Amino acid sequence: MKLDIAALRLHNQHVLQRDFTHPADVVSWLGAVQAQDYAGAKWALGLRIDGLTDPDVDRAFADGSLLRTHLLRPTWHFVAPADIRWMLALTGPRVHAVNATINRQFEVDKATIRKSYRVLEKSLRDHKYLKRDEIASALDAAGIQAKGVRLAYIVMSAELDALICSGPRRGRQFTYALLEERAPQARELTREEALAELVKRYFQSHGPATPQDFCVWSGLTLADAKNGIEAVKSEFVSEAINGQVYWFREMKPVKLKSPLAHLLPNYDEYFIGFKDRSAISQALRGSEIDQNDPAFLAHILILDGQVIGGWKRTLKKDKVLVDITLLTRLSQAQKRAVQRAAELFGTFLQLPITLSYKEFDREQRTSRSF
Repeated sequence: MKLDIAALRLHNQHVLQRDFTHPADVVSWLGAVQAQDYAGAKWALGLRIDGLTDPDVDRAFADGSLLRTHLLRPTWHFVAPADIRWMLALTGPRVHAVNATINRQFEVDKATIRKSYRVLEKSLRDHKYLKRDEIASALDAAGIQAKGVRLAYIVMSAELDALICSGPRRGRQFTYALLEERAPQARELTREEALAELVKRYFQSHGPATPQDFCVWSGLTLADAKNGIEAVKSEFVSEAINGQVYWFREMKPVKLKSPLAHLLPNYDEYFIGFKDRSAISQALRGSEIDQNDPAFLAHILILDGQVIGGWKRTLKKDKVLVDITLLTRLSQAQKRAVQRAAELFGTFLQLPITLSYKEFDREQRTSRSF
């Protein structure tokens, strides 16, 4: 039987069964969830938990059962508190290496980092959660120039070195906390243990996937991917397709109840977690749309696991407007599936939905939402 990669990924990412109960459970299963767009990342969790609402995720973030920091790649991710320390130890050095050029450009040297860390530790001690501008003021008072890019990379360095992580939000503003106070029970693993664990998390939740997919997602090397797979391969099976080797847990074939639509947030793991997205972009074949175009990092509409368009939301006081941009025409049954997907999003936001459609203009694509 032909391997249905898209269906298996939807199942393994728990987009189909939606049987987790807590946001941190989803994040732990997936390994981490890209979260520079906080609102989008919250919906990524809501998409995978039946009955979860936007305020539920805010509460989990406020009480520290869900954390946000820089790891895997040079961007924010949600991570479970138990996993944050070993995951940073494994992936942080690679992100530091990526950041090295900008650190040199903005004179974020070792002496500056050491002095900044002392200020951060003193300023945040005893659960004193500070916003970024307040951290800038504390650094400035200590004689450390910190604004703009320089401030961002000083703070990111402290995150990568497991000194700080997210604190509870103050209104709509993010704060920072000492990691040891925010996640006192965080596990520590040897590098070999951490690599095996991260590979296991990735292929159990993202498979079928290739070692190259894992490298793009994790920021680690192909040698790391191969070593990690070797350590856990007894728990997985592999299949060669078109010259690529896909790893995944052995399971019964997944049958999608077509038509089945989902509104994915930008940077959702179903899309961003892979180097090769051809398995979910069959509708784009023969079109002028490039699956690696940055426009695809916008909110994505999928039908039966395949990308068929994009969407954007506009929050009003008493409703949310969902504007769909289609790459292909839909039948009435397919439109009803999209309507159900939009209503699920509305339930998460606790607002009624107003849905509208438009076709994608390939000639004017830069001005469109997709």
